[in-house]
Amino acid sequence: MQADEYQLELGWQGDGGLGVLLIQQVLEGRKTATCGPKNEFTEQELAATMASKRKIVTVVDPDRRAWCHVRMIDVFETTFGHPDPRLVRGEGDGDDVEKFKLDHVGVWADELAAAGHPLTDETVLIVEEFELVEEAEKPQPL
Repeated sequence: MQADEYQLELGWQGDGGLGVLLIQQVLEGRKTATCGPKNEFTEQELAATMASKRKIVTVVDPDRRAWCHVRMIDVFETTFGHPDPRLVRGEGDGDDVEKFKLDHVGVWADELAAAGHPLTDETVLIVEEFELVEEAEKPQPL
């Protein structure tokens, strides 16, 4: 299957295995969306992310191993304080906005505050909504 050059990386170096856990949720069909604070994207990263809509992209872990391909259904903005229901459901939180917020405060609050952008209800998030297309037989280094 031909995938776009853009890759969806879940997790980060030193995340304690969170990236692989998130990828497992994608493979199980429990995770169909991800997001990040807009102010953490470079101009080029934001352009590439927005351009991935309707494309098939490779999902990689922090070690750059390819796990699967997903089709980007939509890429859009929402706020942390009033997240779009598609994001909350796609993150596996059903309709529980407070659980979504609690899960993400622990990941972002300190990092954003240190960068001079405290996490608030008005913080804009970039959302990537996707569906699983193809799973790799085993994770493949790129």
